[in-house]
Amino acid sequence: MTTSTYTVTGMTCDHCVSSVKEEVGEVPGVAAVEVDLPTGRVDVTGTAPLDDEAIRAAIEEAGYKVA
Repeated sequence: MTTSTYTVTGMTCDHCVSSVKEEVGEVPGVAAVEVDLPTGRVDVTGTAPLDDEAIRAAIEEAGYKVA
């Protein structure tokens, strides 16, 4: 298992959290996504090395920016 941490800006509510979790969760190899709304911290755990570009693209697809 590997874990990558991102800081995401623009999230303001639980719906934002759900959107990020859903989009990032669809990236191949992602096993879990934990989001801390107050800090914008997103921890992504994968079964293999994670594709950083794909995770960043998924966060942007959800409508948010990686700081």
